[in-house]
Amino acid sequence: MHRYSGNTAAGQEEMLRSLGFGCMEELFADIPEEARLKRPLDLPAPLAEQDLIKKISALAAQNASLDEYTCFLGAGAYDWHIPSVIGHLVSRQEFLTAYTPYQPEISQGTLQSIFEYQSMICELTGMDVANASMYDGASALAEAALCACAASRRAKILISAAVHPEYRKTVAAYCRFNSIEVEEIPFANGSVDLAFLAQKLDDAVGAVLLAQPNFFGIIEDVAAVSALTRKTKALLVVCADPFALALLEAPGRLGADIVVGEGQALGNSMAFGGPHVGFFAAKEKYLRRMPGRIVGQTTDTEGKRGFVLTIQTREQHIRRQKATSNICSNQALCALTAAVYMTVMGKEGLREAARLSLAKARYAYEKLLETGRFAPLFPDAPFFAEFALKAREPVEKLNQRLLKEKIIGGFDLGREYTQLAGGWLVACTEKRSKEEIDFLAGKAGERA
Repeated sequence: MHRYSGNTAAGQEEMLRSLGFGCMEELFADIPEEARLKRPLDLPAPLAEQDLIKKISALAAQNASLDEYTCFLGAGAYDWHIPSVIGHLVSRQEFLTAYTPYQPEISQGTLQSIFEYQSMICELTGMDVANASMYDGASALAEAALCACAASRRAKILISAAVHPEYRKTVAAYCRFNSIEVEEIPFANGSVDLAFLAQKLDDAVGAVLLAQPNFFGIIEDVAAVSALTRKTKALLVVCADPFALALLEAPGRLGADIVVGEGQALGNSMAFGGPHVGFFAAKEKYLRRMPGRIVGQTTDTEGKRGFVLTIQTREQHIRRQKATSNICSNQALCALTAAVYMTVMGKEGLREAARLSLAKARYAYEKLLETGRFAPLFPDAPFFAEFALKAREPVEKLNQRLLKEKIIGGFDLGREYTQLAGGWLVACTEKRSKEEIDFLAGKAGERA
């Protein structure tokens, strides 16, 4: 199979003749003379394929890649193993599009893949319905805030300061232009401060936004927060890690009304930070307030199983003033990747990957503490696959030392939380081996 089929001069002449033109100039005769470029494009000379591959490979080699470096950096994008079958399936030509399947009669494959994706997201989250994906976790959480306020008919939300900083900024931007007040709830030992939350909850609050696990990797007490929100009839929105949900109780069964999150870890590569895919699931009573599109199952005139877009609340489909969202495209290919990944892994595969990550994170935590160069940032706080330590040297300097050893170190928490200067957020997925973790601890434990 050729990567690219060249267009020869003879081929160009044949195409021009079939269009009724004698030369290329006749094809562009309608373009005004003054608008035409009178010189060649400022581009390098063409290269033979093998020469081009060498040149592009040399340029790519200037970047650090996860093929050469060991990654302990998480903070929103994670280096989970991607089975090779994923790439083979999602690159098939019938799937390789992110466009909306407007015509069901010719889009059954795409529609079914989305339907299966929605069904699996509902199983993970414990929710009744899920949409056909969002741009990313941040936009999904922001849309959930708008949805919750519309459903509760209140214009104030409380969001935990332990939610991902970029997610909080996105929520604030969405709410600012929808006249919704946003107030942050501080954390105590890394988790949402329940006493402070209880004081702030009143009849003006439409929703509480929580992360599970939170940005520090700590597992939140969703049931306790749910009990507080019920007292004032505020909605509970949980932004969840799908891998954590393979082990933890589903937020829907703990009282959450809307569950969203980032699906990058489900078979999508880190890819310099994108593209990502956001999932959005909710209780059935919020179905018509959900953003985006929802694929449903039906039967055709012959009684055969079929799939259609059942709910389309985008402004392209209904009156703008009644639209719940102006989301105009989707991450269908990334959602398909997530669906294929979850299918390949199955329930037990997801649980096993999550268990491995949990165990390896605990091992890394203890090995780093043994060096004497770190201290717990949030003592005794339960964590999943990510944990925070207090480093004895500046985190930037620490990460620079590790990079020389081909180790991508943890996130510098002081960049986003001034009160956590010296905080180092380390992530471990199932890919990290004992040897890699030991090597990290050995190098990180050296005195600068």
